[in-house]
Amino acid sequence: MTARRAVPSVQLLPATLAEAELLSNLLELYIHDLSPYYPHVELGADGRFGYPDLPRYWSEPTRRFPFLIRASGRVAGFVLARRGSPASSDPEVLDVVEFFVLRQQRRGGVGREAALQLWRRLPGSWTVRVSEGNPGALDFWRRAVGQAANGNVMESSLPGRAHPWRVLSFSVDTQP
Repeated sequence: MTARRAVPSVQLLPATLAEAELLSNLLELYIHDLSPYYPHVELGADGRFGYPDLPRYWSEPTRRFPFLIRASGRVAGFVLARRGSPASSDPEVLDVVEFFVLRQQRRGGVGREAALQLWRRLPGSWTVRVSEGNPGALDFWRRAVGQAANGNVMESSLPGRAHPWRVLSFSVDTQP
């Protein structure tokens, strides 16, 4: 019999401008993790991938929402969300732009709980876009979205640069 890992307490907290460097560092880990799925992503001459849109998360506070994920008080990842999605003509639909959980925190419920907290914090119509080249992420998002939307999810496909995208469209109220 294997011991089950205890699910840590998870907090999804708005990232402040003072935490922009921390978020930038986490984005580097995230992009590195995704680089096998996106061969067009290249390391810059400075040894960083970079994320040029990050400053917009503080200059457009009604449209862009940066969050840090903490598990048992320690940084465990981040979420970037925004109003407007490339997968929808509705400018008010909410979109999970980027979502990252540190490897040592994966498969223990941290990501699912962070996603559920995101949707409770920002209820409404959502899209989640997932590369079909990343089957583990697609499985995670199907489960998390299915739980939040009580199975009421519309799934579609969009062309992508490296792989097609699966788009999960759903709505959540304040009690997912």
